[in-house]
Amino acid sequence: MDLRKQLIDFEGWRNAAYPDPLTNAEPWTIGVGHTGPEVFKGLMWADELISKTLDEDIAKKTAQCRANFAPWFDALNEPRKAVLIGMAFQIGMGKKGPPATGLLAFKQTLGAVRDERYEHAAECMRQSLWARQTPKRALRMAYQMSSGSWQ
Repeated sequence: MDLRKQLIDFEGWRNAAYPDPLTNAEPWTIGVGHTGPEVFKGLMWADELISKTLDEDIAKKTAQCRANFAPWFDALNEPRKAVLIGMAFQIGMGKKGPPATGLLAFKQTLGAVRDERYEHAAECMRQSLWARQTPKRALRMAYQMSSGSWQ
């Protein structure tokens, strides 16, 4: 398993743009969970563009995690890094606030990960609104965080 395969498993691979599954409205999404101002109803992408965009999106979210969670982010093993990158991919990195948004709003989770209290981090993840909105994904990622192994 790796992050790319995991994201495809969670997000799917869609050549046609589709509305946000939670709101059935904006933002429109295409490929493997890609959103942005260039995505709109009726848009179609070839597999090559989806693959290229996925790699670019992973690189962008990885860089955001490194920038926001230095120096401890690079000390994490790959499955735990993938949890944070995957969360940033799904809900955005967000802003520090106040109020904090996106992954940056997970202050207790991030503090626990920083302090290597992975089971506590997983519990915080399981108790979040994110976990209520996407329970299968959140539970799988929480277990990956606590175990340190791919799920």
